Amino acid sequence: MRSRFLHFIICASALNIGVAHANWQYSGEHTYDMAYYDRGERVSVSLRAGASFAMGKAQNNAGVIVYSYCYDPVTGAFEPDTGECASGQIYAGSASLESMSMSKLSGITFSGGASIGWILPDRPQWRLELGWDHFNEVDYNETPLFYGDLNLSGGYSVDNFDVGSVKSTMATDIISAMAFYDFFEGMQKPLQMMIPYVGLGIGYADTTSKMNFYDQSAELSDFAILQEFGELQDGIIHFYSSETNTINVAAVGAIGVSYGISKNFFFDFGARVSYLPRVKYQLANSDDTRHMDWFTMKNVIYANIMAGVRFEF
Repeated sequence: MRSRFLHFIICASALNIGVAHANWQYSGEHTYDMAYYDRGERVSVSLRAGASFAMGKAQNNAGVIVYSYCYDPVTGAFEPDTGECASGQIYAGSASLESMSMSKLSGITFSGGASIGWILPDRPQWRLELGWDHFNEVDYNETPLFYGDLNLSGGYSVDNFDVGSVKSTMATDIISAMAFYDFFEGMQKPLQMMIPYVGLGIGYADTTSKMNFYDQSAELSDFAILQEFGELQDGIIHFYSSETNTINVAAVGAIGVSYGISKNFFFDFGARVSYLPRVKYQLANSDDTRHMDWFTMKNVIYANIMAGVRFEF
């Protein structure tokens, strides 16, 4: 019995010495605490700027302008029909100015934007952003504005017909909501390496188009419907400058890479494409109370290359 009791005392003393040694060797700091668990959730702020290439298909909306011609079969000449063809002439028919062709929109401009976003908790590869992008004025200057063969209803054609010239611009602001996916693994973005991303969203686009239309040859000045949109001087309408706002639902896509300098600071290099269904250009009267659709840019695309910075907090 005495030997068993002695053996117990020796074991208990050894256990106490081992515990004392462990307390002396380790600091006792927490090695894991749910309060310090990083779920990857962040708020992001980004700024960007770059160059944008704008393109679009011009659609002629001058359907209210209808030409009528008389034809002289001896000389082969066409004369405007003023109500009755002259002796020896025959009525050749009529055609709308809307049948004439137009050049496409093509131009380069500056673009810039800013966004505020939220990186999702437990899914840090996903970020949602509310952004604003501004596209500076893009020129559309064409002489002639409308051109082509004027195919008359009587089967005749006035070849190489052209009329008017235009100097115009358009500038666009887009407010968009976008979802981005960053291609990396884990809960934190890796630093000092390229991280590819893609993004897709929808936006509210407000485009301002400004237009100065000219009728140097006086081909349109006899049309009474146009005379309220300018001043008639020496038989020629001098059209007023006009400004038109067009609202669109825009589609926005993005692709690029980011490069992390620190966990809070990233460089961003990417390309964005914004699609607008249409942009109107209208004639306006002197006090801007009446308007007439003149032409429309259809399927407008802004394709831009941008560089920027993103902060994540």
